[in-house]
Amino acid sequence: MRLVTFLREGFNPEAGVVRGAEVIGLSAAGYPDMLSLIAGGSGALAAVEEFCRRPPAASVSPLAAVRLLAPIPRPPKLICVGLNYRDHAEETGMAIPAVPTIFSKFTTAVIGPGENIILPRASTKPDYEAELAFVVGKGGRYVDPAAWREHVFGYTILNDVSARDYQKATSQWLMGKTFDTFAPMGPYLTTADEIPDPHDLEISLTLNGRVMQSSNTRHLIFRIPELLAFLSSVFTLEPGDVVSTGTPGGVGFARKPPVFLSPGDLVEVRVAGLGELRNPVAGE
Repeated sequence: MRLVTFLREGFNPEAGVVRGAEVIGLSAAGYPDMLSLIAGGSGALAAVEEFCRRPPAASVSPLAAVRLLAPIPRPPKLICVGLNYRDHAEETGMAIPAVPTIFSKFTTAVIGPGENIILPRASTKPDYEAELAFVVGKGGRYVDPAAWREHVFGYTILNDVSARDYQKATSQWLMGKTFDTFAPMGPYLTTADEIPDPHDLEISLTLNGRVMQSSNTRHLIFRIPELLAFLSSVFTLEPGDVVSTGTPGGVGFARKPPVFLSPGDLVEVRVAGLGELRNPVAGE
């Protein structure tokens, strides 16, 4: 299923299922938001499938008539993995990591498809990063990497927008990563059963129609089983946590000459099977 969080006129944001050119709201099925659906696990997904076979007319809207938000507008945790493609680590001049490089973004950075990436006045080096993100379903500590599929609810696209001047000002990356609007996400949360192998997906980013990044998730250094085991060895994973798995080579600051985001740009991220995340860029 392709799940969304959407807004229709006169209603609060709600979770929904995209079916062709329509979206089916899930409030009447007992799942008003995405986190409640994720927490319900396989039983909730089965109930939603049954509900969508004959949804009430009041729950169905034309997809073109609603506004899509980030699939999980406020995830419990937004966890990011740095330097997780060899070519990206090499283009930054940094060593290939022996353990995952982890940082986070605050949830105030999250925006949905079509929303403006707002370039802050404080930064002169805003950059883009196309990423595959997975969403935790079953949480817990000390996840067995062999059982990783039991813990993945689904997949989405994330653009890890980064202010390189702030990121490089200290050894801690968070401040350069978590400006408001610096985590575009979506358009869909695709359930895990729709993606047989998340480690073999084409991933790309275009800036104003020019291909800047083009790779495949088979080139991830640390794959989802390893990431789940590593993260859960330190803290409890919760349903709805979003883990963004890193970006391939081709980022703006590593180009010669560097390419940074500017007002009026259009950034489009594509991951096979997950759709296309499009966001315009505007000045603060």
